[in-house]
Amino acid sequence: MNASHARPYLGIGEVLASLREDFPDISVSKIRFLESEGLIAPARSPSGYRKFAVADVERLRYILTAQRDQYLPLRVIKERLVPDAADPAANGRPAGAAPGPPGRGGRGVKLTRRDLLEAAGIDEEKLAELEDYGLVRREGRQYGPDALEVARTVAALAAYGVEARHLRAVRAAAERETSLIEQVIAPTLRQHNAAARENAGRTARKIAALSLRLHRALIEAALAEAGLPGSGLPDTGLADTGLPDTRMPDVGLPWPGHAGDEAAGAPRATGRAAAGGGGASA
Repeated sequence: MNASHARPYLGIGEVLASLREDFPDISVSKIRFLESEGLIAPARSPSGYRKFAVADVERLRYILTAQRDQYLPLRVIKERLVPDAADPAANGRPAGAAPGPPGRGGRGVKLTRRDLLEAAGIDEEKLAELEDYGLVRREGRQYGPDALEVARTVAALAAYGVEARHLRAVRAAAERETSLIEQVIAPTLRQHNAAARENAGRTARKIAALSLRLHRALIEAALAEAGLPGSGLPDTGLADTGLPDTRMPDVGLPWPGHAGDEAAGAPRATGRAAAGGGGASA
């Protein structure tokens, strides 16, 4: 039997090896940071080396999954974890263990204002501006994951001089496209049964995905017509923030050019982007 499986704990190198397939960016420094923040507390050998039990590894997996898929701040993740000092029988889990893995995409996650500011890396003034221009909306006293995605994308655009006030046309175009989709699926929704509603939801997302694809193609054509060099829209780098790559289904058609984020672009393209969105909904 392999020695690493015979003993009841793993060294930090073995923990890295077990997690790296799902979390390529995991590192010793990342694990040490999570320990310093009080999210994990592995035992120590007499010589001072960290000893990770199975529960420690599962706890780590939960933390990394919550960061990647739900993009939650560490403070929120810490609150959701079972404390190491808790009753071992709490919630049917051993002390230090994590709850079940969060779902991909994190649709059910709600964020407080503080959570949103921390996760998006913006200040109160910027968030108030996003709310004023209707780019971010609260759900009661909390925010959904879409608000975080919008806030992060707008913050990335700000680095190129694009401000929230420049994006009103983009928001208006999105609303027009949504109205078009609602008109298309209205006959299905009138059937008033769960199966019809589910089918309408799938259809709506496929139409939205195709609309985004058309929007992208129109922007690429407009940039080429303007004589700007380059081929395809580049990756914006937002994937590194832990956001899902896309929330739209695969509609079975190849993407033209470079497969990057839908939000790519420079300030000069902002006006054309809005025009493209409006064209898609015409």
